[in-house]
Amino acid sequence: MRPAVRGSMSLRFARRAAAAWLLLAITACGAAAGDFRTPGISIVRVEWRTVLDQLKSEIEDRPALAGRFTFNALRHLPWSDPRTMPALMQLNAVTLPLFTRINQSPVPVLLPFDAGMYLAERMTSASPRPPLAHFQDGFQERMFDAGPAGYDAKFALPPGAADGMPQLTYKKPVEIQITGSILTYDIDDPSGGKGESVSALAAQFPDLRRIIREGYVRYAFTRFGVPYVVSIHCLDSAPRANRLACREASAVAERFLKALHIAGGRPSQSRMAIAPGVMPRPAASSSDFTYRPPGEIIANSGYRGDSGRADTTVYSQIRFPIERAPAYANSQSFLNWGDCFHRGRVPPPSDKGDRYHCKSSNKPLVFDESAAENYSYPWQDNFCEARDFNVGQCPAGSGHQGQDLRPATCTLRNKGADRCIPNRHVVVAVRNGVIIRSLRQQGVTLLVNTRDEHVRFRYMHMNPARLDKDGILDDRRVSEGEKIGLVSNYMDHLGGTTTHLHFDVQVFTRDGWIWVNPYVTLISAYERLIGGRGREITTEAEAGPQPAKPQDPVHPEKPAEGEGD
Repeated sequence: MRPAVRGSMSLRFARRAAAAWLLLAITACGAAAGDFRTPGISIVRVEWRTVLDQLKSEIEDRPALAGRFTFNALRHLPWSDPRTMPALMQLNAVTLPLFTRINQSPVPVLLPFDAGMYLAERMTSASPRPPLAHFQDGFQERMFDAGPAGYDAKFALPPGAADGMPQLTYKKPVEIQITGSILTYDIDDPSGGKGESVSALAAQFPDLRRIIREGYVRYAFTRFGVPYVVSIHCLDSAPRANRLACREASAVAERFLKALHIAGGRPSQSRMAIAPGVMPRPAASSSDFTYRPPGEIIANSGYRGDSGRADTTVYSQIRFPIERAPAYANSQSFLNWGDCFHRGRVPPPSDKGDRYHCKSSNKPLVFDESAAENYSYPWQDNFCEARDFNVGQCPAGSGHQGQDLRPATCTLRNKGADRCIPNRHVVVAVRNGVIIRSLRQQGVTLLVNTRDEHVRFRYMHMNPARLDKDGILDDRRVSEGEKIGLVSNYMDHLGGTTTHLHFDVQVFTRDGWIWVNPYVTLISAYERLIGGRGREITTEAEAGPQPAKPQDPVHPEKPAEGEGD
């Protein structure tokens, strides 16, 4: 029976592969210039027999547990049936009450959780039982989500919670994230695949790479054929009490890696790679919605004068993040009232209506956040606009991590005011998903985990106090279109930026979560919101000679936008 099953599966696999390649050829040939594209996604094959071997090795030093797990495979069933591996089903039954939906992960779930120790403790009559952190090497679980794409988890290590570690200068809990995914996005990543080996962990993780990029120290490795990445938000500089240095984060990450055990997961049916294709758009044209080409940022607004990234990929079919149209995608730093990314404003404005321009550009501006240009079409890309954040997708390697969005209107407090009143326009979840956010954090991340997607969306500049009060915190599940906040102006403090919503997109790769240009994803979402197709227009060259390209100062890598103290 087994050879016949395998032969049948091989034939089906070959047919599906041929069909997929045919579809790819058709879409590639039929795509017209200016079409929006969907991303290509690779599928990994999990080595489940190796998983069983490791699980057996992790518990075999506890003879009392031998009778609790069955390692003999049931070979009369297809290998994708979880019943072929009863030991994994038994493990999932133990960990499911602790880690919701862990049995839904199609990849082995690695966590700093010693299931053998936990079971051994449960078999005793001792009371009271130790807290869960006892079985997690001092790490405290903050968020866990598993689904058809894999799993994501966030743990925290409170100060002084870990035995045998050097004292950290950083005085707050260190948050650690881990992702294991059956999906990896096929993106052009100039910085991908780099990193340094970690000799202290080479025996346990032979292919381990340590990378500092995009505001995180990352440890990327492959096990059982699956890519995993452990990451910690940090600053690559000297240790400080209120900002985690990457050198201290590395020590925590390496302790986390040493504590990893198999905690669950189950085999699933084989899948085909997802070929890129053409994204459908509304047939009817909008009467007024226009947008400038992807990658066309305001002249000389890029880091050291570089351009944006002309990416026509719709990374996910989402609901637009602001509840109601109209909305306006443009720069909040290099348009009216903007601070020109601290490059200087000439002449320096002080009163509403003062005219000025950025030192890096001759574009005329006015000192008024409510200026009509800020609240009108066409849209303009500002991914890769000048910022001190490392972004591998940007030509200069640094820039703005997402897209700024202004809501429909700007209401002023009085006739002489130059600032918009915040908290008047609703922000919604763009997809069904789970929230990643700790108390007082400025950013809200929405994680989406489906059979065909493993993607994250981040919202910035909403009021953290309101978010805390409304329970927009770790592990909260939200539905597409559900209110999650209000467009505000918070950046380190109220009034720290213009009234706008920063929105960005991350996709999972073998280097972890990577920022990609959300501009076309947002255009596609907006077209569905208004029920009409926008019109791309080109920008007329600014009159007069342009200043020399700005030479931005080189700063140490900052944490991800707005996540600093």
